[in-house]
Amino acid sequence: MSETRSAQAPTVIRLPQYTKTDQEEILGHNNDPFGVASAGLTWLPKEEHFGIRHEDRLVAHTGLLRLPVAIGDTKTEVVGVGGVAVAPGMQGQGLARLVVTAALEHARTMGPQHALLFCRAPLVPLYQRLGWHPLDEDVIVEQPEGRLVTMPLRTMVTPLRNDVRWPSGPVRLFSLPM
Repeated sequence: MSETRSAQAPTVIRLPQYTKTDQEEILGHNNDPFGVASAGLTWLPKEEHFGIRHEDRLVAHTGLLRLPVAIGDTKTEVVGVGGVAVAPGMQGQGLARLVVTAALEHARTMGPQHALLFCRAPLVPLYQRLGWHPLDEDVIVEQPEGRLVTMPLRTMVTPLRNDVRWPSGPVRLFSLPM
């Protein structure tokens, strides 16, 4: 008689918080876990957190934060998506899709019409497969002491409502990036 074990499908959960220890549980001890330290930016922590646990270990995360932005002459808000992480040994199993999709479902309840994220160029195809669109415009973000800088990473957006389009015009985030 052979024993069959059914693998439980990964489930996304809301995390009450997301700490440096949680990040290290997913990505290990690394001074530059997202590969963006060379950009020299100060980042905001996210306020809403979603994760996936596997065998009592956190293996994936996505965070959200509502942010003020101007697109052309229009001031509005976006839901910033960041801190997307999948444990190296778990990549390629659709966990990024699961955790980002769950976070975006929640983002749809937060009010803004669009979500925005910043990523390194090699990740653009992944996010495009998840329905994100790269912006052609430069995005200005704030840094400490009121300094304004052009975001060196690729900016991508996705609608949070049916039939909404990203407006044209220069983009200015009225905060640190997330």
